[in-house]
Amino acid sequence: MGKEIAIDVIATKIIEIRGKKVMLDRDIALLYGVDTKRLNEQVKRNPKRFPEDFMFRLNWREAQFSRSQNATLKQGRNVKYLPYVFTEQGIAMLSSVLNSERAIQVNILIMRAFVKLRQILLTHKELAVKIEALENKYAEHDQTIKEIFVAIKQLLKPVKNKRRLIRGFASD
Repeated sequence: MGKEIAIDVIATKIIEIRGKKVMLDRDIALLYGVDTKRLNEQVKRNPKRFPEDFMFRLNWREAQFSRSQNATLKQGRNVKYLPYVFTEQGIAMLSSVLNSERAIQVNILIMRAFVKLRQILLTHKELAVKIEALENKYAEHDQTIKEIFVAIKQLLKPVKNKRRLIRGFASD
């Protein structure tokens, strides 16, 4: 593949819409080195390969959101057609309809980017659970420490009944 594409660059093209991690048709086409129109033509020729959970068309609000997320269109240019987005499974299926060497290599990189993204999200979830456990653990300690300070302050208060200590014994 002439120009190397970093997995991190691909990962920035993965966005969340309708609760799914997806990539826009134009971003995928750019990575594959084909026109978006050609990519979508291949998809339309193979509709059985792309059920709704593999690929869906955005509505106008989502299209505007995806535009603001990726800034893929230049300012002043409007979205002419509602873009399609592909889930990880849809992108994997694209490799069966776009069979160029570049498409195969890019597809492998995209799959790796999705895996990397899942690993990062899992690490963040694990970290969040650990932080919450520490907060709970130290919240209990905080209460115990407060009680210790209260007890120490009580010990430091002057005694109201003045007693004299004679050789370790209290006397009146």
